Amino acid sequence: MASSTTSPQHGRPGEERCASSSHASAPTPAPDRDARLDNAKFLLIALVVLGHGIEPLTGSYEPTRALYFWIYLFHMPAFIVISGYLSRSFDGSSKRVERLFLSLAVPYLVFWTIHQVISGAARGGLPDSLSVLKPTWTLWFLVALFLWRLSVPVWKRLRWPVAVSVAVSLFAATADLGSTLSLGRVLSLLPFFVLGLCLRREHFALLDRTWVRVCSAAVLVGTAVLAVPMSGDLSREWLFWRNSLTDRDIDPLAPSIGIRLAFMALALAMTVAVLALTPKRRTWMTALGAYTLYVYLGHAVFYRVLKTTPWYDLTGGAVGAAVNIALAAAVTLLLCAPWMRRCMRWAVEPQPTWFLPEDSPLRRGKAGSGAGTG
Repeated sequence: MASSTTSPQHGRPGEERCASSSHASAPTPAPDRDARLDNAKFLLIALVVLGHGIEPLTGSYEPTRALYFWIYLFHMPAFIVISGYLSRSFDGSSKRVERLFLSLAVPYLVFWTIHQVISGAARGGLPDSLSVLKPTWTLWFLVALFLWRLSVPVWKRLRWPVAVSVAVSLFAATADLGSTLSLGRVLSLLPFFVLGLCLRREHFALLDRTWVRVCSAAVLVGTAVLAVPMSGDLSREWLFWRNSLTDRDIDPLAPSIGIRLAFMALALAMTVAVLALTPKRRTWMTALGAYTLYVYLGHAVFYRVLKTTPWYDLTGGAVGAAVNIALAAAVTLLLCAPWMRRCMRWAVEPQPTWFLPEDSPLRRGKAGSGAGTG
């Protein structure tokens, strides 16, 4: 999610770790940490939870359908831009690859198993697929971030990385890539990650100009109004970035590509607007923005379980929408709580360094730490 997710203890600009502090208390950001990004990450992860929380109501209550559509126009592209920016220091070294494996691949395996257990219990049998290469629900983002990070050295060596990534995205959209490794989403959303890689701090400084903020407010209001007719006339598949354009009921090589480019431009404009209107000073959200991975992984388990109950049959209409919006806010805050992070750390931040070779610095460091405390 963001994406996506960063530890409160990164000491270099642009470096992101998908892990939280080992301490339960709220983190004290390093002097070079950008409070605007932490604030934005918290707001975006709250929108992720909200979107999943109201999704079952979108078929029966029109305002939730419009709100859902508006959220999905930009929330993941914005998260991915931030993830790309915070991945700039990834150099493909063995130590960084090992950290990437421990912080993304291992949690993916843990939560893929949890999702399959929930699905099996709800179905009363085995799920449709037991392939670990087919991400379940929200886990596509961990796969995507893993693959995008590995590709960082490549994009750094290209002259026009954003243009190349847009071309890759559009060509990928004309082929049926299936659901393996969520390659449709990985390639379709790639330009947002590469754009984040190309950003610098001076670009964010431009967001503080008054005219940019005024235009940003207009963009968000205008898209909120536009989301009402769009949610009724357009397929949600345009928002999910997962299926081939050949699956649409219109010609894939002309209007479909134009619509895809329009959605890219709209997502980019809304991303800029959200970042421009996000406070750049420390707020109550700043510390919580360091724990988006806990929220991202934890809320998916919560809602998978909730959807197996009669909850959404009992909460419909305006009152039900208000209740579920409040529930989404509560779930977001709850999953950021220190005691909840302690309970979830075994799954979100497992450290199975035994996967790594014996000469791994991470493995030696853990062994040395253990020897020192034992």
